[in-house]
Order: sequence, then C-alpha cells, then structure tokens
Amino acid sequence: MTSPATQRRPRAASPPPSVSDPKSPNPPRHRRVPLRVRLRNNWVMLALMAPGLLFFLLFFYLPMLGNVIAFQDYQPFIGFKDSPLVGLANFQELFADPAFWEAVRNTLAFAALQLIFFFPAPLALALLINSLVSPRIKKFVQSVVYLPHFISWVLVVALFQQVLGGAGLFSNYLRDHGMSALDVMTDPSTFSLLITGQVIWKDIGWGMIIYLAALASVDQSLYESAAVDGAGRRRRMWHVTLPAVRGVTIMLLVLRLGDVLSVGFEQFLLQRDAVGARASEVLDTYIYYHGVVYGDWGVGAAAGLVKGVIGALMIYGANKVAHAFGEHGVYSK
Repeated sequence: MTSPATQRRPRAASPPPSVSDPKSPNPPRHRRVPLRVRLRNNWVMLALMAPGLLFFLLFFYLPMLGNVIAFQDYQPFIGFKDSPLVGLANFQELFADPAFWEAVRNTLAFAALQLIFFFPAPLALALLINSLVSPRIKKFVQSVVYLPHFISWVLVVALFQQVLGGAGLFSNYLRDHGMSALDVMTDPSTFSLLITGQVIWKDIGWGMIIYLAALASVDQSLYESAAVDGAGRRRRMWHVTLPAVRGVTIMLLVLRLGDVLSVGFEQFLLQRDAVGARASEVLDTYIYYHGVVYGDWGVGAAAGLVKGVIGALMIYGANKVAHAFGEHGVYSK
C-alpha cells in the first residue's frame, strides 16, 4: 500500500515568463541607451532645432527675468541689482488706479468684438475661396486678400483716413449729395467697430491660409460618397468640411483666447490722440505710457505681469475645454 505522499504527482514546471507578455510579473528590462549615444544618433535633428530654441530662449524666456521690476522701485540708472524691493506695492498702486480698470474694460470689449467678428471671418473666406471652380480665379483672390497682411499699421490707418476721414472719399460723397460729412476716424462711439474692421481687412487673408491648408487635406472621396448619397452642397459642407477643420479651429481658438488681452499696440497708439484715451486706452498702451513715457517702471511691469498670468490661465482653461471636446488643443493630456 502506497502512502498519499507517494501518490502525489509532481507538479509540472511552470513555463518561463514570455518576453512579450506585458502582464508578466518580471517584465523584461529595456536596455537604456546612453545619453552620449542618443546625442550622436540625433545630432542632425538637434542641430536643426538649435537656432529656433536659441531664438525662443533669448527673446522670450530670458526677458521674463525682467518681471522682477514689478516687485522693485526700479530705477534704470542703478539697474536691477541696486533697485530696492517694494514687495506688492506696485500691484496695490496698479489695482487702485481707475485708468487701469478702464484699460481692462476697453481691452475686453475690443477682444470680444474681434472674437465674434474677426475669428470666424478667415474660415468663412476660406470656405468661399475653396468653393471657387476656376483655380486661376482662386489663386488671384487668395493673393489679393493675403497682401494687406504685409502692410504696416501706419499705412493701414492712413488708407482708412483717406476713405473714412473728415476729408476722405466717404465724407466728400456725402457732401456732394447734400448730406453732412461723417468723420468715422475721430468718433469715439464708433471706434470699436473701426478697429475691428481694420483688423479684418488687414489679417483675414493671413488667417485664411491655415484653413485652406486644412481644407486641402480633406479626402475628396468623402465628398464623392456624400454626393452619391444625395447630399447637396450645404450638407456636404456641414457633414464633411466643417468636421475636417474642427481641430484646427479649436487650436486657433485656444491660441486666440491665450492672446485675448493683446488686441494690438501700434493700431491703438496711432489713433489714440484722435479719439481720446478713454475710448482707446488698452492694456498695451497703458503699459507703454506708464512704464516708458511716465517712467513708472514698476507699475508698468506689474500690469504686464498681470496680463501674462491671465493669458496663461486662459490658455490652460481653453485647452481643458478642447480636451473635453475630444481635441488635442495646443498640447495633449
């Protein structure tokens, strides 16, 4: 009679963990490539990236150290090192200044108008140009609306002055027909519409290029399939074209919201005296006049720092909204 111990069958040896099994308790260790080897293998890409990285480092990140002026009683002739620290005194003076809040209100009003009227304008123009049948007419219209982007704001304001000023074409036309002249360039009540119109006229072609590039990548077979299924021009635009440019639109919207407090500097500076500071003062001109013209460097730097922090928060919040809609935004999760 054999004992139970002798009847017990020996256990089969467990198979060795699979190398490709990710659930293995002992996953294989990837060999770490030394930094020296990675630099040698990717030196071409690093060399191509170096000029751009140096540009951003010198002109964007390094000047951020100058924000220390916002916490100092800065005097240019003694420099950062010897200027005394004043803590948050510049911010207290900034928030107690009614002109600052007036500049904030004007900036938000101009930004809202540009977001409503200027932001969708390049998309509408891109859809219109993309629907043109003749490639020759398409290139001509594209070139014409693209050229104003390269005109300086001095010339743009001068052109609008020649058309909408008190002695411009529009006023002369009204006088010739027995009506009173209308000087749009010096009217504070219409200044916001004037600014928005100038931005649309100058930069609609520049914004259109990005949408045209997105439209060029749409698979044409989708349009053909939709046409076979009986979809008309509007339904093809709604179900094929607009979904194709949704990612680009959300990315541009995120970037626009991050830069929402920068509504323009030269444009407002050139026309500030014509309509007055109450109608045209924005954060950029407030910072320029307090920091450079009046010599109040600390308050000007504090206003610039507040503007930068709000812009960063706007980009972060808008990017979260983009992730909620299933888009990448300007960076992934």
